[in-house]
Amino acid sequence: MKYLRCKVLFFFCFMFASCLPAHANASSPVIAPVSSLMSVAQVVLALGFVIALIVFSAWLVRRLSLIPMGAKGQVLKVVTGVMVGAKERVVVVEVEGRWLVLGVTASSVNLLHSLDAPEQVETVVPQAFSQQFSAKLAAALQRTPR
Repeated sequence: MKYLRCKVLFFFCFMFASCLPAHANASSPVIAPVSSLMSVAQVVLALGFVIALIVFSAWLVRRLSLIPMGAKGQVLKVVTGVMVGAKERVVVVEVEGRWLVLGVTASSVNLLHSLDAPEQVETVVPQAFSQQFSAKLAAALQRTPR
């Protein structure tokens, strides 16, 4: 532990010493300070390069199909699912007009049943939490304060 403290102290002393000028006499030439405009330009260019690199990486990943496509190239569709245990689920998946009922656990996926997909499926989509919250917030804001 004492050896580690000595190394850390030596490191900080070296870093401090490297910040000091080599010759601090009157004959040494004075270096003009870097303008703040150049510093800002350098930061903006560096940030622009990083953002361009992120956009290019996303384009490349999408171009090489490293992630699944969205709805237009979708062959598999999860119809519904329900948790039946801590790590167990029963999931209904639609593949090429057939519904597969799958049992999914942490270590395996088992086919429970296979059936033809119905022509018309009436699904009742519950109102999302954010929509419920926004409705309640709007109602609370419309009330007059007492």
